[in-house]
Amino acid sequence: MSVGEANEAVAAMEEPIEDRSFLGHPKGLGYLAFTEAWERFSFYGMQALLVLYMVNYLLLDGREEGVLLFEPFSRLYGGIEGQALASAVFGTYAASVYLTPIIGGWLADRILGKRRTVLLGAVTMAFGHFLMAFEVSFLFALLCLILGSGMFKGNIASQVGALYKPDDLRRADAFQIFYLGINAGVIASPFIVGTLGEKVGWHWGFGAAGIGMLIGLAIYVAGQKYLPKEHFEPQGAGEKTEKPPKLARKDWPALIALLMLIPVLAIAIVPNNQIFNAYLVWGDQQFDLNFFGTRLPTTWLITLDAIVSVSFLALVALFYRWYGKHWQEPDEITKIIIGSLFSIGGMLCLFMAASTQGEGEKIGLFWPVTFHVVNSIGFAHMLPVSLALFAKLAPKAVNATVIGLYYMAFFVGNSMVGWIGGWYEAMPTTTFWLMHAGFAVVSGVCFILFKLIAGRILASDGSDAEATAT
Repeated sequence: MSVGEANEAVAAMEEPIEDRSFLGHPKGLGYLAFTEAWERFSFYGMQALLVLYMVNYLLLDGREEGVLLFEPFSRLYGGIEGQALASAVFGTYAASVYLTPIIGGWLADRILGKRRTVLLGAVTMAFGHFLMAFEVSFLFALLCLILGSGMFKGNIASQVGALYKPDDLRRADAFQIFYLGINAGVIASPFIVGTLGEKVGWHWGFGAAGIGMLIGLAIYVAGQKYLPKEHFEPQGAGEKTEKPPKLARKDWPALIALLMLIPVLAIAIVPNNQIFNAYLVWGDQQFDLNFFGTRLPTTWLITLDAIVSVSFLALVALFYRWYGKHWQEPDEITKIIIGSLFSIGGMLCLFMAASTQGEGEKIGLFWPVTFHVVNSIGFAHMLPVSLALFAKLAPKAVNATVIGLYYMAFFVGNSMVGWIGGWYEAMPTTTFWLMHAGFAVVSGVCFILFKLIAGRILASDGSDAEATAT
């Protein structure tokens, strides 16, 4: 990165952007949100099918023998089979897509810049989705999706934060809108990707996910001129190249606080992220999904979750806008603690669903729907708020890298989801979901302790953090 490019990068994050043409925000937020919506359409459509595809097709009747390198790969899991193996593979995949953003952030900060890194990631992901349409390339498809997501994920989120000054109060609201785009993609994907996969053919669903990724790529390219300059201006030819800016001593307190928060977030996300793993298998086997004589696709449970999540992301944001006009709005950590309480309640709903199931009967949708409502309120208080917190406190010299480190929580959490999800068939279902409620309790207690210890740093904006460290 040239010194001129580095200076423009800092300026892009510090200068106010007066454009309010997209819901009171810069137009660039609209392009980023819609790009992310289509990327999440492809990503979550494929992810909703993944475990069901393995449990109901790929790991049956020896079909996995046709997958290139699957036999040596499966040995890494100690000889487990069936649902436990599917859960383990899912966990590895879901965890890895949150590890590679560290590499993607480093590439953007030090070599390619955010724009080129996002573009390369989108192309790689599209290639991976299309490879999923062929059984033989299953593992290589997952590898492309892992690498592509790593280049795409943290860098596009970092661009959202770079649209605002450090003290611009619209930033947290922008990430709420960004998450609305994510959930819009998740709502649509089971209707198209999931229905094609379950009703027409698994590979048709995976192909549809690839098309969605190409649409997202086209939107991102079209919106380049509305993004901060650092994200699309190429390095000047013949310009003197100097080392990128380094971390200052004043940056370390906030950075250390964010790093300490990662393992707690990892525990907190286990209950929510089990939705794509054991919860789908349980729903496929035990839920009454018949509607006027027609069995609905199991992946539509993801649409249900996304619709409720979108609704409560908006409602929670509106609630705090109203609340802030009358009283002092809670800081980010307090909101996350509130989210933990709702997460506990959501897991107790699943416990009730399992405990009230009669022998030989299917589970009605009352408790599952209640779970999605309660859990979504918790989601709205935790994930977008925590991402906004990282974007606010991340030192400018390593902004994209720190956003990548944020996703380390998802790497650890999804590893646990895959490992713990393999216990679904080995223990009573009531115990399984009660255990997930325990994860929410532990993380909630840790957030409370964390607020007491590091609350001053986490409640401050970037300038306050610098003043504290001076």
